[in-house]
Amino acid sequence: MSHADQSPQALVDLRALRKTYNLGQPNEIEVLHGLNLSIHQGEFAALIGPSGSGKSTLLNVLGLLERATAGEYLLKGQPVQHLPDDELTRLRRDVLGFVFQFHHLLPAFTALENVSLPVLMRDGRVAPPDLARARELLDAVGLSAAMDRKPPQLSGGMQQRVAIARALMLQPALVLADEPTGNLDTASSAEVFALMRRIHQEVGTTFLVVTHDPRLAARCDRVIELVDGRVNQDGSAEVVLATR
Repeated sequence: MSHADQSPQALVDLRALRKTYNLGQPNEIEVLHGLNLSIHQGEFAALIGPSGSGKSTLLNVLGLLERATAGEYLLKGQPVQHLPDDELTRLRRDVLGFVFQFHHLLPAFTALENVSLPVLMRDGRVAPPDLARARELLDAVGLSAAMDRKPPQLSGGMQQRVAIARALMLQPALVLADEPTGNLDTASSAEVFALMRRIHQEVGTTFLVVTHDPRLAARCDRVIELVDGRVNQDGSAEVVLATR
């Protein structure tokens, strides 16, 4: 079965998806041109492509931060295109995890409080079992000794590991990572990437990682290449990267 097949168990299913900005204006521009793409539970995929190819737009649509202009987006089999905003917010919180190039940690909160934040936003409080899970996650990302430190006291790589722990707090089905190592030196970058791979192997969380780094893309199981808002190539890292 090819990755583009629309199958019922696809976690993400995009069908003829289009995204246009400034609709009806003289400066109207279509950024995504009828994408068909499926991502299945348990995949670890890279999204690559030149600047301006539509990667960030696609990630925003997948992350329910922007709505597509046309076509269908099914998340866990549910069409999300016309859901009300509050329902999209709930789905974004409960089904998706986000890791960005800039970690967006709250500087006044400790690492533990930052990781617990998704629960605080969902429930209005953090119960003891939630704190226990946050501690477990910080332990899993190698930061058990830094739980009470605030982001300014942590290195860039450590801050990004806190961000990954936070993204996993509500056990998302899919983690969207936008240049998660783009701000880090080579050693920290390799470390953060290895951590995401380990989580994928141990927990089975699905990852879609936007990266400009061909070395990181080569370590993903699947590589999706966008060019000018279309899927140019989609397959194993060996095959896709060999032709670039």
